[in-house]
Amino acid sequence: MQRFSAAEIDYLTAERHLGRLATIDAAGFPHVVPLGFTYNAELGTIDISGRSFSDTKKFRNVRANPKVGFVVDDVLPPWQPRSVMVQGRGEAITAGEAGKEALIRIWPDSIVSWGLDVSTGA
Repeated sequence: MQRFSAAEIDYLTAERHLGRLATIDAAGFPHVVPLGFTYNAELGTIDISGRSFSDTKKFRNVRANPKVGFVVDDVLPPWQPRSVMVQGRGEAITAGEAGKEALIRIWPDSIVSWGLDVSTGA
C-alpha cells in the first residue's frame, strides 16, 4: 500500500468535499460518480459512505471487482490545476462490519498528485 505525502493529506483534508470514484461494472465499463469522502488518518485510506450505500451501483461494482480509481481536484485562478489521483483496491464493507453505514474503503496502490505546491493565498 502506498502512503499519502503530507502535502496530499493537507489537500485532501482542507475543505475538499467532492471527489470522483471510478469503478468497473459487470460488463467491464467504467462507472464514474462524484461523491463525498473522508481521509482515514488511522489507516491511510479514503473512506466513502452515504445513505443506503450498500444499495448503490458503485458498492455492488466494488464487491464484484475491487479495482478503483479516485480523484480530487480543483483549479485556482488564473489557471493552476491541483489534484490527487489514487488507483487502488476498493473494499466494500457492509453496515454491520462498518458499525453504521456501509462504506467503500480505498487502499492506495498508486498515488499521483500535482499542483499542490501552489499557494492559495490563505
